[in-house]
Amino acid sequence: MMQLAVAGTNVLASIPSPPAEFSKFSLGPLTIHAYAICIMLGIIAAMWITARRWRAKGGPEDVVWDICIWAIPFGIVGGRLYHVLVTDPDYYFGFNGQSAHLAEIPQIWAGGLGIMGAISLGTVGALIACRRAGVRLSAFLDAAAPGVLLAQAFGRWGNWFNQELFGAPTTLPWGLEIDPNSFNFPPGIPAGTLFHPTFLYESLWNVAGVLLLIALDRKFKLRRGAMFWSYLIWYGIGRIIMETMRIDAADTIYILGIGLRVHMWLAIAMVVLGATGLVFVFRKLRPQPDPGVYLPGREPKAEVTESAKPADAAKPTDAAKPADHENGSARDTGEAGPETGNK
Repeated sequence: MMQLAVAGTNVLASIPSPPAEFSKFSLGPLTIHAYAICIMLGIIAAMWITARRWRAKGGPEDVVWDICIWAIPFGIVGGRLYHVLVTDPDYYFGFNGQSAHLAEIPQIWAGGLGIMGAISLGTVGALIACRRAGVRLSAFLDAAAPGVLLAQAFGRWGNWFNQELFGAPTTLPWGLEIDPNSFNFPPGIPAGTLFHPTFLYESLWNVAGVLLLIALDRKFKLRRGAMFWSYLIWYGIGRIIMETMRIDAADTIYILGIGLRVHMWLAIAMVVLGATGLVFVFRKLRPQPDPGVYLPGREPKAEVTESAKPADAAKPTDAAKPADHENGSARDTGEAGPETGNK
């Protein structure tokens, strides 16, 4: 009995990483990467939940797909630019005596999409699409915020397949195993060392955020950007926590003598921006009537045709009206023909 208990403890003593060969597989001439599958699953989940929330707001359903056609490519490009230019420019451009890896810049399937860059440029793409569709960006962002957070929860599992973006060494029973032959294994650390599974922490944090945001929306009816600002606050707080544990390469920026990882500074900026936007919405915009999902002048107008008005069509014209013989003489009733003006 004691041996079974010990064996069970050993099984639960760590989280294994997938073997390197699990990170990709071939289908004929195509190579499918697990990281890309996680991203695609996240996008599908985000579009599904966004479409449901958008319909509940009274928005036209097909607009979601039109906006995603712009927002998703912009977000992917923004995420990759963030990773290349902010996270690890030394590796890609050969700074500080390193070898340049310019050919790897477009290889997003190998990992490396910065969430903050994806949010920033993805929002620009959504703005362009919303203007074209005649709907309010704030209304769409409120509908999309929980879905975006859910997509991030899916995407973090791509880091697990790539054995990347883990935290510092730990002796906790849920420590993450990393292949000592992996490119990402920290130099100078003994093989068999376990690490904080920050991919799992952040994924769970994001799922909790989805549930929280939806619950807050149901209770307080978050409108006019309030849901999006709440999303920034929640994700920013979670990212600050994760950055205290992560040990992957990142520049340290000093502000007022305080040195923090660049991602942590940007996460702090997200929280401040979200809090500022939320205060503005609740103090200035929330007391005003809800403007709906459409931009001014872009609301749909009902088209009424003459064939849709059988009552008018049944009215006789002046020429067809029978004469009214009262006191032996015909008189005009004074009634006009059918109305032809737009209603």
